[in-house]
Amino acid sequence: MMKIHKILSLLFFVVLLTGCKKEDQNLSLEQVKYNSNKTSYPTNKMDSAQAINKITKQKVREVLELSILYNSGNKDTDIDDALYKQILGYFHKPDSTTVRNLLTELDSLQVSNVNINSFEVKERYFRNDTLNFARFNVEYFDRNKRSIGNYDREAQYILIPAEIQFKKEFKFFFLNFYQKPLNDSIVSGITR
Repeated sequence: MMKIHKILSLLFFVVLLTGCKKEDQNLSLEQVKYNSNKTSYPTNKMDSAQAINKITKQKVREVLELSILYNSGNKDTDIDDALYKQILGYFHKPDSTTVRNLLTELDSLQVSNVNINSFEVKERYFRNDTLNFARFNVEYFDRNKRSIGNYDREAQYILIPAEIQFKKEFKFFFLNFYQKPLNDSIVSGITR
C-alpha cells in the first residue's frame, strides 16, 4: 500500500512538472492580428519605469507585426482595410501620414518578420514639456528567415489619463513612428 502511494505521488509530481511550460514572449502574426489598442493600464500599478518600458515595447512589437501582416496582403480587401484601421488605432491622431514611413520601409525591404534587439524608453525636455520616446534596434528578416539588416529607430508616444469604470487609468498612443527625431537647438562646436 505504501509503495502505491509513493508511486502515485511521484507520478503526480512528474505530471505537475511537465504540465508547467514557459510562456513564449514572441507573438506570431496569427496571434497579433487580433490585438488592438483598447487596453488601458491602471495608474497605481504603472509607477515603475520597467512597467512603462514593457508596455511600450509590447506596443512597438504589435504595430510592427500588424504592419508586416498588412504589407503581406494585396491592400485592397476588407481584411486589409480592417488591418490598416487597426494599425491606426495605436496612434493619437491617426491619418495616412502617421504610418507612411513605417509601411514604406517594410514594403521596400520586403520584410516578413522582425526582432527587437535593444529597447529603451527616453524622456526629452522641450520648453516646459516632457516628450516620451522609445528608441530601439530592430532586425528585419525576409521570407526565408534571413536577416535583412539592423536599424536604429524611434517612436514618440503619449500616455493619456482615462477614467474607466471609476478607476484612474491611462491609454497608450503613439504620436509618430519612424519619423526623424528632434534635433538639439544648439549647434555642435558652439559653447558659451
